[in-house]
Amino acid sequence: MSSTRTVAIIVAAGQGLRSGSALPKQFAPLAGKPMLVHSYAALAAHPGIDAVLVVIGAGQETMLAETLGDARFIIGGATRRESVRNGLEAFADEAPDRVLIHDAARPFLPATVIDRLIAALDAEAGALPALPVTDTLVREDGTPVSRDRLHRVQTPQAFRFAEVLAAHRAWPAGEDATDDAQMVARSGHIVSIVQGDSMLEKITHPADFAAAEARHAATLRVRTALGYDVHRLVEGEELWLGGLLIPHDKGLSGHSDADVALHAITDALLGTIADGDIGMHFPPSDPQWRGANSAQFLQHAAALIAAQGGIIDFIDLTVICEAPKIGPHRAGMRARIAELLRLEPGQISVKATTTERLGFTGRGEGIAAQAVATIRIGTR
Repeated sequence: MSSTRTVAIIVAAGQGLRSGSALPKQFAPLAGKPMLVHSYAALAAHPGIDAVLVVIGAGQETMLAETLGDARFIIGGATRRESVRNGLEAFADEAPDRVLIHDAARPFLPATVIDRLIAALDAEAGALPALPVTDTLVREDGTPVSRDRLHRVQTPQAFRFAEVLAAHRAWPAGEDATDDAQMVARSGHIVSIVQGDSMLEKITHPADFAAAEARHAATLRVRTALGYDVHRLVEGEELWLGGLLIPHDKGLSGHSDADVALHAITDALLGTIADGDIGMHFPPSDPQWRGANSAQFLQHAAALIAAQGGIIDFIDLTVICEAPKIGPHRAGMRARIAELLRLEPGQISVKATTTERLGFTGRGEGIAAQAVATIRIGTR
């Protein structure tokens, strides 16, 4: 790693009153996660970023802890400029070489933009991502305005740390600034423009959430995986199937509650992210999983997918047995699986078949299940 130290500051101190969310918009859900999580994860995972600091509003400490755990933070000020100043001062004693300043309201941050910004600092004191203006522009009286040399500015903006801190310290107290690039430029430094990205559109109004969801969905790719499981039927055990307790004279034997249907779905979900199988995550040799409710296995797999920004689209489950009859319980199983995965019942298919009295299922010795999971997830 280069000896040059680069840090990032995420400005997340606002209330987002125009967003229509009951929560400050940086904590509102977006693509399966609180909005702030997306940009924080992008910056924290980038090999060129050594530390990330979040600037939040007073009273938002609990929300931040619930969202990002023990992430480093500082309380911001009454304006964005004051919040950025607080973030910069938090690093002043350990003075990094470079800093990226990003708005939490631009959640989807491509690594390629970070790359371009960091590279630009080799030549200039600052750099910002921007996109050329493509719409026709007119004044209030209808007079057209030339789009030549006009750009829409985005964040993060990147600076050599000493220069941007000095610019903030020298800025007149009663004067606001449009952004940090304006402040650094007024100090006599060149701020270069690098190519921005449409994924960095800012979220301000309620409709922006839907547009951001659509942009995110367009970056995802479909993955499908198969899960299969078998358990023996024995006397003296409860029969859990598809998350329901099914009346029957026998139950399934296993280390957990042996819900063969949920086990098959769990393995299918794990398969979509190439993360092993249920036995790797919940070893039968571990006594803590004895008699465990299989719902937690299913939700664990779903959480792993969500952590990677994935979206579960559909589950197709087939239960293979002679008895009990699955038909009377089909609707309940669909509803329960949908509830556990936070999906709609229409996204869950439950089918049943027999083996025409052939094999162990045909002899009533056990129940098998197979599941196919379809998700959408970003490419790594």
